[in-house]
Amino acid sequence: MEKVEFTNMCMIHNEDKVLVIDRKKEDWPGITFPGGHVELAESFTEAVIREVEEETGLTIYSPQLCGVKDWYENQTRFVVLLYQTNHFEGELVSSEEGEVWWEPIDNLVNLKLSLDMEDMVRVFMEDNLSEFYYRQDGDSWVYDLK
Repeated sequence: MEKVEFTNMCMIHNEDKVLVIDRKKEDWPGITFPGGHVELAESFTEAVIREVEEETGLTIYSPQLCGVKDWYENQTRFVVLLYQTNHFEGELVSSEEGEVWWEPIDNLVNLKLSLDMEDMVRVFMEDNLSEFYYRQDGDSWVYDLK
């Protein structure tokens, strides 16, 4: 058995645009998709719905699991459940987590994305990928897309 910490991230799309957040936290700054931690005994789906609402003001429906991002560090496996949906309602509102807005998906590569976000988007978008796996190679972290 291993200790595991679960988090989530959700790509919300509306035609050719996706909802992004410019995260202000120092641990992973930059432009990414909304998400956060799964609370104790909370279902994964309830957690992603709650996190999106807290960070964006939107209520999402029918989020579909489309992949995972994971790594092992300090005797803990970290798992980010990657969801996507185009079902939502509400008014877009930024939070203390960062500013949120709709961005043309084709323009993401021109933004100051969070670390490795450009390749992580591939897991959301490409049917043949389902995992973004970080591993240590000597003193460096590298990742594989699977």
